[in-house]
Amino acid sequence: MQFTFKYIYSLSLFLLAGLWVQAQPTIYPAKAQTSAISIKGATIHIGNGQVITNGTLVFDKGKITYVGDGSGAPNATETIDAHGKHLYPGFIAPVTNLGLVEIEAVRATVDNTEVGENNAHVRALIAYNTDSKVINTLRTNGILLAQVTPEGGLVTGQSSIVQLDAWNWEDAAYKKDDAIHINWPSIRYARFGATNEEEQKERIRKERTTLADLLTDASAYCAVDKPDVFNGRLEAFRKVFDGSRKLMVHVDKKNDIIAAVQFFKDYGLKPVLVGGAEAHLVSAFLKENDIAIIIHQAHSLPANEDDDVNLPYKQAKLLSDAGLLVAYGMDGFWQQRNLPFMAGTAAAFGLDKEKALATITLNTAKILGIDQTTGSLELGKDANLFLSVGDALDMKGNQLEKAFIGGRDINLDNLHKQLFERFEYKYGQK
Repeated sequence: MQFTFKYIYSLSLFLLAGLWVQAQPTIYPAKAQTSAISIKGATIHIGNGQVITNGTLVFDKGKITYVGDGSGAPNATETIDAHGKHLYPGFIAPVTNLGLVEIEAVRATVDNTEVGENNAHVRALIAYNTDSKVINTLRTNGILLAQVTPEGGLVTGQSSIVQLDAWNWEDAAYKKDDAIHINWPSIRYARFGATNEEEQKERIRKERTTLADLLTDASAYCAVDKPDVFNGRLEAFRKVFDGSRKLMVHVDKKNDIIAAVQFFKDYGLKPVLVGGAEAHLVSAFLKENDIAIIIHQAHSLPANEDDDVNLPYKQAKLLSDAGLLVAYGMDGFWQQRNLPFMAGTAAAFGLDKEKALATITLNTAKILGIDQTTGSLELGKDANLFLSVGDALDMKGNQLEKAFIGGRDINLDNLHKQLFERFEYKYGQK
């Protein structure tokens, strides 16, 4: 009976979702840019700390060809009057299961984890669903790129960076297989009842031994150009050892952070930390080892009962003041649209406004290894940008009028807007 009810419930949700999707107008990916576009009069937030008041930006064939005060700007076929408005680089959402999960209660739409502890060979990119209705809700708030990341297990697999306006995963790929993700072994506290610390310590010991064996084998395997026997799990680390693929370690506690950094240092690897709830407590150590960090969302409770209740709001400033490269990440695909407001909260609690902007633009691009092509509005970079009526880090000001990915004028409609307009029309009638 329980199985039957669960099955019927899940099937009902799936069918209802299908009917809802069918009832909505289709949003097509934009066509390639065909002529130069100039945006004039905007307050341009470059993303590197610089702001140009009443500035001009020109882009052609998907690339930024001019940014400045307007003097000497090249001619453009189309001009957008942006006086009184704000121009930003597209926001970037790191470490998300966006496009891998659609309806959590419907198993057929959940593809973010694989069976087993070592899934280094698993590529999240090929499971990415460009037709997800969640994607359009992110673009409306200025998020134009995302790092799609697998979850579960000790070694979860390989993430990829995608642009959020595409027909399929091949078109969406912005940087393929950019990083391997590892969940650092740490104590898992029981939600109910007491945690058996001895069992937890034994599990941690075994998992760290497994990791050590894996990296030892991978190092030996990757030292050979063409191994006689191909091993996908070990082959995945080849680019990690040569530095062309990131190693991202998910870890929160201060002692675990120190242990993780030192562990991978023994193998000649410098990880990017993801989570870092207590990273501010070991900021000097992280600075000494030149470790970048993607911290949790600001709108959350502190990790520990005795922490300052405002600590999550202040953490970005604490880490930035310590000289660390910091970016913001969000939990779950459903939360990603709020990413701009995490940066806005950091600014409200002391972080310089443009530095706060960098935590979701240029800093993120640097950490992900795509700062040569995106993350800021600089000459020669991809035209991933948007025009907002007001301050895009504020809920009231974040009102996008235009957004471009690779110079393509993308559609900013979504199901949320359609639902609002439907009932505004209904109850607005007299």
